[in-house]
Amino acid sequence: MSSIIIVLIILVVLVFIALVKTIQVIPQASAAIVERFGRYTRTLNAGLNIVVPFIDSIRNRIDLREQVVPFPPQPVITQDNLVVNIDTVIYYQVTDARAATYEVASYIQAIEQLTVTTLRNIIGGMDLERTLTSREEINAALRGVLDEATGKWGIRVNRVELKAIEPPTSIQDSMEKQMRADRDKRAAILQAEGVRQSEILRAEGEKQSSILRAEGEAKAAALKAEGEAQAIRTVFESIHAGDADQKLLAYQYLQMLPKIAEGDANKLWIVPSEIGDALKGLSGAMGNFGPMGGGSGFNPQNSGKDGGQGAGAADKAAAERREQPPID
Repeated sequence: MSSIIIVLIILVVLVFIALVKTIQVIPQASAAIVERFGRYTRTLNAGLNIVVPFIDSIRNRIDLREQVVPFPPQPVITQDNLVVNIDTVIYYQVTDARAATYEVASYIQAIEQLTVTTLRNIIGGMDLERTLTSREEINAALRGVLDEATGKWGIRVNRVELKAIEPPTSIQDSMEKQMRADRDKRAAILQAEGVRQSEILRAEGEKQSSILRAEGEAKAAALKAEGEAQAIRTVFESIHAGDADQKLLAYQYLQMLPKIAEGDANKLWIVPSEIGDALKGLSGAMGNFGPMGGGSGFNPQNSGKDGGQGAGAADKAAAERREQPPID
């Protein structure tokens, strides 16, 4: 009886194990390789799969998502014989699980070695300056070579990125000095350009100021000349309106002569030739006030206020002539 129970227990265990081996659940974005007696049979996709227990076996489970693999820095010699260390990052994806399992022993190691050799070939044809400024060109060349080589492995290289390009320490110091010199040069150029622009603006301002000042002075001179012309015109019209005779003009002429001689800078005074005519006119006017004069003397027939003023002026002029000493 006990032996029968043991046999039943063993059968139950075997059935359970068989069921476990028969049902295979594959996660999403994954694949599994099935071998039957060591030979590839099929590839299990995501979901519930049934296999023959104890005959079929799962060889490898492969992640089909895009993978990111960073590689350690690799020393590479440039065309101008300088050693630079380059860090690379590979973005790849398994497209064929069977080829990735059977076409290459370790596709990660194969991709790394292929990246190093390809990178050395590309950088070997570039100098240091071009290497530092041609990241996109290097990435595109690497991606093209890797994608072509890894296609038969069931691998697709999506992107290749250069994390860092580190030149030697001495080259870095030289580059820093050159960059510092370039920055100082640009700063000096900008400062000189600023001074030049400032001088130009100052000169333009002075030019505009001089033009405006000259225009103001010209307008002021024109207005002054116009005012003087108007004053002369007014005086001239007033004289003609008052019907002034030659005697009054001669008297005004003699009054202006002392003003002409005024000033410390006048060392020489030239008497104009017209002074004789003026003196003759003035003496004729003064002679009319004498006892033998006529015409302009006192007229007894003038009565009233005007007559009184004329008589008083005549008496005053006669008294002034008597007080003058005789002329030899």
